[in-house]
Amino acid sequence: MFPSGVGYDTSHQNRTYGVANPGYVQTAEGAPAMFAPPAADSQGPSAPPASMFDSVPGYEGTVAGGGGGFLPPPMPTHPVPQPEPGPQQPHWNIPSISEETAREAFVLFASSKCCYNASPAKDGVITNMEAFNTYRYRLETFTESRSTEWSHEPYSGQPVDAFAQPPPGPWDIPAKSPNFFMDDKQIIRVPNTSSLKSCHSCVGMGRTPCKDCAGAGNKVCWVCNGSGFRHGDDRCHHCSGRGRENCTRCHGQGAKQCETCHGKQQLLVYIKLTVKWANSSDNYVVEQSSGLRLDNLSKVTGKELFKDSQYMVYPVMGFPDATVVNAAQRLVNEHQSKFSQTSRILQQRQTIELIPVTKVTYSWKGNSHLYFVYGNEFQVNADNYPATCCCTIM
Repeated sequence: MFPSGVGYDTSHQNRTYGVANPGYVQTAEGAPAMFAPPAADSQGPSAPPASMFDSVPGYEGTVAGGGGGFLPPPMPTHPVPQPEPGPQQPHWNIPSISEETAREAFVLFASSKCCYNASPAKDGVITNMEAFNTYRYRLETFTESRSTEWSHEPYSGQPVDAFAQPPPGPWDIPAKSPNFFMDDKQIIRVPNTSSLKSCHSCVGMGRTPCKDCAGAGNKVCWVCNGSGFRHGDDRCHHCSGRGRENCTRCHGQGAKQCETCHGKQQLLVYIKLTVKWANSSDNYVVEQSSGLRLDNLSKVTGKELFKDSQYMVYPVMGFPDATVVNAAQRLVNEHQSKFSQTSRILQQRQTIELIPVTKVTYSWKGNSHLYFVYGNEFQVNADNYPATCCCTIM
């Protein structure tokens, strides 16, 4: 992974990047505050300084907050996919649904709508039914991507292994992959990158000044506004005439436990590797002239005609509908170009479904209307249902 003979300065292993403890400061009343704020913000710096992170071979681009981006994957070792025979034209068709099925689906649809009168669905006379079956091609690409960032956590005796030996490369670290086509994420601490640093938020003190009282432990009495008196010579009972009261946020302590190091004063700083598995899917649905919008078909299933799953699929060939063949070629090229640059393709899957669509024309109260029944689930679309009411839920 790394050239032999390269030396590593192990003196960095126990190096810390802190500053001298801030001195005490005087409050307005002359009482010493516990801490002097390390910066203009009494809570201290919100982000660790760049000097806190060592230079690690193979991870030079890693920064805090994940700014290093996704790491280019290694060159694939699998053979280039070769053309395979495409699906044969099926010798069957999905039969048109019966009038009874069409009516049952329509009644169920109307009954599910609180503002729909079910009479058209129950009493309407079906005058015509047309089948408009259509194809859906789907391509799924299952990928693994890796990114690194510097991270830290309170030090509680964890192993410190930075510079003991060169760390493994980000793509050489084993990770347990989930089942294909299932999203998942795993976070791994990169071996041989953990070092010990002084906490940047509290400069190694374990406590930070209270923001409300600026570390004094007390503040101006809100009742007498610091005068010690309320009316004339009337001594303020709230602060007993002192003009100041204990800070309620820090209970007079002037400081609180550091939220970054949890009072440990030191941080374990290391490189965090994030491994993500993601399934990306794109669909193409053949246009059909029924009048039903294609977006209605996105949540229904059809009869599966073809399925092909392998490391990288070759675009489907020989399918009777040329638009499906063209869509397969386009989507396969797009996925390989889009995902191969920032992630490793682990598996692809392409499927073709035949989705049944039935256009039903019916008559109700002397007028002609229509609705659609589609998918294996017999979903219904009736945009112009003739018996609706307007109701308001109070």
